[in-house]
Amino acid sequence: MGTDGLFDLPDAPVPTPGGGSLDGSDHASAPLAVRMRPRTLDELVGQEHLLAAGSPLRQVIDADQPLTLLLWGPPGTGKTTIASLISRHTNRRFVEISAVSAGVKEVRDVIAGARRALAQSGMETVLFVDEVHRFSKTQQDALLPGVENRWVSLVGATTENPHFSVISPLLSRSLLLTLGSLSDDDVAVLLDRALTEERGLGGAVTLSVEAKDHLVRLAGGDGRRVLTYLEAAAGAATAQDRQEVTVEDAALAVDRAAVRYDRQGDQHYDVISAFIKSIRGSDVDASLHYLARMIEAGEDPRFIARRLMILASEDIGLADPTALPTAVAAAQAVALIGFPEARLTLAQAVIALAAAPKSNAVIRAIDAAQADVQAGKVGAVPPALRDAHYAGAKKLGHGHDYLYAHSDPRGVVGQQYAPDDVDGATYYEPGEHGAEAAIAERLERIRAILRDR
Repeated sequence: MGTDGLFDLPDAPVPTPGGGSLDGSDHASAPLAVRMRPRTLDELVGQEHLLAAGSPLRQVIDADQPLTLLLWGPPGTGKTTIASLISRHTNRRFVEISAVSAGVKEVRDVIAGARRALAQSGMETVLFVDEVHRFSKTQQDALLPGVENRWVSLVGATTENPHFSVISPLLSRSLLLTLGSLSDDDVAVLLDRALTEERGLGGAVTLSVEAKDHLVRLAGGDGRRVLTYLEAAAGAATAQDRQEVTVEDAALAVDRAAVRYDRQGDQHYDVISAFIKSIRGSDVDASLHYLARMIEAGEDPRFIARRLMILASEDIGLADPTALPTAVAAAQAVALIGFPEARLTLAQAVIALAAAPKSNAVIRAIDAAQADVQAGKVGAVPPALRDAHYAGAKKLGHGHDYLYAHSDPRGVVGQQYAPDDVDGATYYEPGEHGAEAAIAERLERIRAILRDR
């Protein structure tokens, strides 16, 4: 332990081939996710935008430049790994504190220890603050002297938007790097490495195709999570003297039933089809069942939200004018908060849409109108409706005899709006359910006035 308290890790010498690790990843008893932590930037999976030659992250690590970094991204995307790489490949001490447990005193003690180390031996310090967004303003203020005077190279990790959770003086002194969730392919690479490499499972077990697909889906783009799941599933298989990890092992290990669902295959299309048809049929419970299946199978919540927005117009329309705003709000909330909390937003929208009165009048109306246009019924715009705001327009008869609807006490006047080819055509035929019943009555009166000319 270092001299600066419980938050110190051992001092970090210049790494040598075969040397020990700072994070304990060289110990066989360490969790699989820790043992498989990348040792170089080239081993980092995903985050390609951070790894290009000459990128700020490359400069920090390769050129040993002191810099304050804020790493913003979902859990299990490499934030702690990047901090570890900075310490592993630079001649600096590495000190880690957690915003969950550290107070202002601990922060000041670490800064003071870094200042002493710099003065006594010239050794610089990397201070890694996990979940920095949990620090209060006072705690973040305590970091500023160390950052401003370069007594520490601060690396802060956060899952929250730092523009809202990190104080402006600290944010303005930091380079913000954004990390994204790992893709399914990235997660599969992590699984393959962990299965075969000696520091991982070293080929002791294999993984069935179904089990691999199940683990990838459950990972949700979180690398640490999928390795934790793999370790538990491998333990379940070896406990039964089996080398192959099955989907049953994976389901048992993570206490989540394996949902047969291929996001690129038949199950994807069958389940989403049943989902939409259940909402259209106003079966709230069946709709929630299929929503739950998609959530458990790791379906993209944005895909579900998009389908709800389409359904709101196609199957409900003006029978419930609040349906589309409800679906749009759900989609926006999904984009802002993500899973797992977004499941509540999606469930609320599904219940509202399934229980709403139904009408397909909107899609029938636009289909009929497009069919006429495609059939060539695109006659000239009536002269009274043509643009009359340029010189010479009136001489052409544009705008002549136009009747201003607001001048009539009814708000509607009898005049021709459609071209001759489709004059009198009826496209929108409202249903008898929900708000469309009232719309039908109003439209009947309006159309009578319009055609009385």
